[in-house]
Amino acid sequence: MDGQDSDDSKQSTADMTVFVQNLLTQMQSRFQAMSESIVSKIDDMGQRIDELEQSINELRNEMGTEGGSPSPLAPTKAKEEDSKPASSSP
Repeated sequence: MDGQDSDDSKQSTADMTVFVQNLLTQMQSRFQAMSESIVSKIDDMGQRIDELEQSINELRNEMGTEGGSPSPLAPTKAKEEDSKPASSSP
């Protein structure tokens, strides 16, 4: 009887090893697929940000040439000087 229990134990251990190896292989392939998906989405997002930045720059250029006034995002030197506190000099 001890020999059969030993054989069953060895078979059970072998089955468990195969199961764990298969599980790890599945997890690794899923992780790889998810990683590739995330990297792809990050690349797409980076491309969209670049396109958005280019569009904003084009709009700034159009506003600068059409209106003749400086962009509200870029304060003029006079505005900067007005915002500084006056210092008292002797």
